[in-house]
Amino acid sequence: MLSRKALEKISFSLAGVVLLVTLFFASGALFIVQETQQVVITQFGQPIGKPIVAAGLHFKLPFIQRAHYFEKRLLEWDGDPNQIPTKDKKYIWVDTTARWRIADPLKFLQSVGNEIGAQSRLDDIINSATRDAITSHLLIEAVRDTNRILESKQEGEDVIVTEEALEHINVGRNQLTRTILEKAKPLAPQYGIEILDVRIKRINYVEDVRNKVYDRMIAERKRAAERYRSEGQGKSAEIQGQVAKELKQITSQAYRQAQGVMGKADAESIVIYAQAYGKDPDFYAFLKTMDSYPATVSSDSTLILTTDSDYYKYLKQLQK
Repeated sequence: MLSRKALEKISFSLAGVVLLVTLFFASGALFIVQETQQVVITQFGQPIGKPIVAAGLHFKLPFIQRAHYFEKRLLEWDGDPNQIPTKDKKYIWVDTTARWRIADPLKFLQSVGNEIGAQSRLDDIINSATRDAITSHLLIEAVRDTNRILESKQEGEDVIVTEEALEHINVGRNQLTRTILEKAKPLAPQYGIEILDVRIKRINYVEDVRNKVYDRMIAERKRAAERYRSEGQGKSAEIQGQVAKELKQITSQAYRQAQGVMGKADAESIVIYAQAYGKDPDFYAFLKTMDSYPATVSSDSTLILTTDSDYYKYLKQLQK
């Protein structure tokens, strides 16, 4: 076991170490770099050595050296909306946003100093690239990314049916943002900056352009509606024709069956009449004559008959 004196000596040594570390931190000799940070050391305002990008505890000379911290993570740039004319002389408000990072902290410190200065440089770079891209393309290309205004899948098929817009575009909005990125990206490395992505966040129209855009949208939708209306009318005519055809077939079959039944009934009745007439012709003639009396003779009728008439023969027999 350690003696009390030895323990006191160890405690005093530990206290001395803690005090020494505290003094180092207080004087700025020791500093910590986080995982999301990178550091440039300057001495009397001049960079010393390479940037520190490894996380951990690092050492610098106190008082005469200074640590400048910069972000490793992606940073956001959000510009102000700018009024820009398109190639077809229509003014629009374009609001863009971008993602960037500090690729070279040493060059970044020497050129722009901090993120505020970087934002100012990005304003110039991205706004200029946006203006160049917008003024080189038509309004429809800045607004729309496809020529399709409607699309639908046909029943039972994997084919997509698309309705084309009135104005055909060759470069869409997505490609336009890629153009802006291509124009802006080469200008950023001189400031130690890497632009990773640029997006058009919002496009607003001035009043006269807005009315023209609405008119074009209405015309396109009307054309699509007329197309579907025409297709519906064609389908309706096809269904009605099929119904008429099936109805005619059903009617024809029913008429044929009815005529067959009527013909068969007439034949059977003729056979019955012939059989009845053949058994007693006189009685049959008598019945037919009696049936004709109510239809031909009334209380006001006057008949002039010959004596050899069958009609008169039965009347004469009734008088006897």
